[in-house]
Amino acid sequence: MKNKIVAAIMIATMTFGLIACGASKDNSQSEVNGSEQTTDASEQGDKISTVTPGKLTVATSPDFAPYEFYAIDDQGKSELAGFDIALAGYIADYLGLELEIVPVDFDGVLMEVQTKAVDLGISGLSPDPKREAIMDFSELYYVGGQSFVTTKDKKDKFKNLDDTNNSNLEIGAQTGSIQVDLAQTYSSQADIIQLSKVTDIVAEVISGKLDGAYIETPVAESYAKNYPDLCIALDVPYEGAEGSAVGVSKGNEALLKGVNEAINKALSDGTMDEFIKVANEKASGEIYEGLLEGK
Repeated sequence: MKNKIVAAIMIATMTFGLIACGASKDNSQSEVNGSEQTTDASEQGDKISTVTPGKLTVATSPDFAPYEFYAIDDQGKSELAGFDIALAGYIADYLGLELEIVPVDFDGVLMEVQTKAVDLGISGLSPDPKREAIMDFSELYYVGGQSFVTTKDKKDKFKNLDDTNNSNLEIGAQTGSIQVDLAQTYSSQADIIQLSKVTDIVAEVISGKLDGAYIETPVAESYAKNYPDLCIALDVPYEGAEGSAVGVSKGNEALLKGVNEAINKALSDGTMDEFIKVANEKASGEIYEGLLEGK
């Protein structure tokens, strides 16, 4: 497991000038989308048990734009961005807790939540039934889809998913992800290469070392914007939950309840839509995806 890094937190700025932040109670924004947070929300933080009292500790894998990534500003400074990061701040603020982000590889997110080293995992997690043994899941906060990607010059080779099921192919998927299951389902005859970072998978596809890869659709779309040679070749059916949920430390019913309340509020008042919009705008600029080692 890589050492934990407490990252600089960038909470997406809304177009109407308000920020839902996960700073400490003294500095946190009291209004979201024009309505004041209720006192019940902040008082709830006192009733919820967390790894560190007064803090909401969240593991994420920052290689998954527009969910979570590093946005690079004009001065070369990097900040954690993405709608998952914004949502983490919103949840922390709703609960009256200080936000602490722990960037790790994706499989590390699963391990951190399973061992209860963190309170939440927010990293584009699909509530796959196999994961329910190691964590609880919130309600869905985002519905996406699954895709098979390749380079534009190879797109014609993959007219359907049967074309990916060939022993002469090398197909990529992120370690610990549901995309591994998809690869094993639809491309079982191929050589399935698991890599810990989506950035590495995309690089291998573009370089020709991989013939294609399974990537979540919004993420694939983001990469395709930044890498013109990359394209989505096929939509991939997925019988599990088509969406993303927050992974919650198992058995923490009070925390799960509070997370669901925050998600429902963010969805109902339009805040989540704004987070997604801003994240996509940020993802189209200069970004870095992966762990900032030693920083």
